[in-house]
Amino acid sequence: MLQTAGGSATWPRRRWLIGAVGAGLVSTAVYLGVGAYAYLQFAPVTPKCPPTEGFEDVQEPTSFRAWATIDGVRREIDTTPYRMPAPRDVAFPARNDPVVTIAGWWEPATTVDNPTVIVTHGSGGCRRNSGNLLVTGMLHRHGVAVLLIDMRNHGDSTVQDGRFAAGNDEYLDVLGAFDWLRAQGVPARRIGLFGFSGGAIASMIAMGEEPAVAAIWADSSFTDVGEALRDGLREAGVPTFFDGGAILAARLLTGEDISARSPLAATAKLAGRAVALTQGGRDEYLNPAYLEKLAQAVRTAGGDPVVWPVPDAGHTQAHFLHPAEYERRLADFFLRAVGGVTGAG
Repeated sequence: MLQTAGGSATWPRRRWLIGAVGAGLVSTAVYLGVGAYAYLQFAPVTPKCPPTEGFEDVQEPTSFRAWATIDGVRREIDTTPYRMPAPRDVAFPARNDPVVTIAGWWEPATTVDNPTVIVTHGSGGCRRNSGNLLVTGMLHRHGVAVLLIDMRNHGDSTVQDGRFAAGNDEYLDVLGAFDWLRAQGVPARRIGLFGFSGGAIASMIAMGEEPAVAAIWADSSFTDVGEALRDGLREAGVPTFFDGGAILAARLLTGEDISARSPLAATAKLAGRAVALTQGGRDEYLNPAYLEKLAQAVRTAGGDPVVWPVPDAGHTQAHFLHPAEYERRLADFFLRAVGGVTGAG
C-alpha cells in the first residue's frame, strides 16, 4: 500500500518537479545564451575610429580618399571636388543626457539661414569615414552647411559601454546636434538629417521624437531591431524566436530596451515631413526589402517619400558607385526640403 504523507509516494512527484524545473532552467539558459550571442553580433563597436576602408591616411574634410569596387575592381574616386575648408571642432551634450559629450565637425555656410544637415555615420564608424566626408562635400558645394557628428561609443564622443543600442540611445546624440544648431541661431525649418545605416536608424528615431526636424535622408536603415534580428537568425539557420532572447539579453547586459523605439514606429510621427529613403539591392547586411516597408509606412502615415532603390549597390555603397547621381538627388532633396528653393541649381 502506497504511503501518502512523508513516504515514498511523494518522491516521484518531487523528482518530476525537480526535473521540470531543471529542464526549464536549461531551456532558459539556452534561450538567453543564443539570444546573447545574436545580440553581441551587432552591438559591440570600436570606440576609436579605425583607418577608413584600408587607407592609413588621416581622413579630414580638407583631404580624404574614397573608393568603389566596380565589377570586382577597386577604383579610387576623385574626391578633389568634394574637399572642404578646415572644419570647426565642436562638442556638446546629448539631449537630456549631459554625461554624454558628442564630438563633431562644423562646416558652416554663408549664413545661419542656409540649409543645414546633420550627417551621422553608421554603427562602428565615425565622422572620419570617407562616405560621410564624400556626402558632406556633395552638400557643402551646393551651399549647405553640415554638422558631422560621432555618435556615443564612436570616434571622439563619450564611450559608455562600447555597444550600439539600435538607435535607442543614439537618437539623443542626433538631437543634441539639433539643439546645438538651434543655439547657433539656425532656424529649425532649415535643419535636416542624413544618416548611413546605424546613423539612419538613429536619425529616423530622432525625427520621430522631435517634431521640429524638417527633413531626413536615410541611407540603408532597418525597420525595427526585431525584424533585423529575425532576418539575421534565419540567415544563420537559427530559429527566429530567439530574437526575443537577444532583446532580453540586451536588457540584462545593459539595462537598455533596444526595441523601445524604431524607424518603423517613427514613421507614424513624421506628419508629412520630407523623407528620402535609399538602399542597395545587393545590401549584404540589411534586407533590401526594408526600403519599401519603410516607404509604405511613411505613405500610410500620410507622407510622400522620395524612394531610390539602387539595384547594383551593396550596403551604403550607392554614393561610391554613382557619385554624380547621388549628389544630384541629395542636393535637390535638401535644397527643396530645407533650402526653400525649387531645385539643386
